[in-house]
Amino acid sequence: MSVIYLLISISIFVAIGFFIAFVFAVKSGQYDDDYTPSVRMLFDDELIKSKKEKSTTKG
Repeated sequence: MSVIYLLISISIFVAIGFFIAFVFAVKSGQYDDDYTPSVRMLFDDELIKSKKEKSTTKG
């Protein structure tokens, strides 16, 4: 029975360690999206054209 308590306590410490690592990665910008803004400028004209087409077909 004492082995179960030991394993549970170790797993809780490991989970807390992973959570701290995740929070640190998010705060340091590890998950910031650098690719989408550079590609978005390629499709801005298509978005504007499709909005104009929708507005001209309605009116």
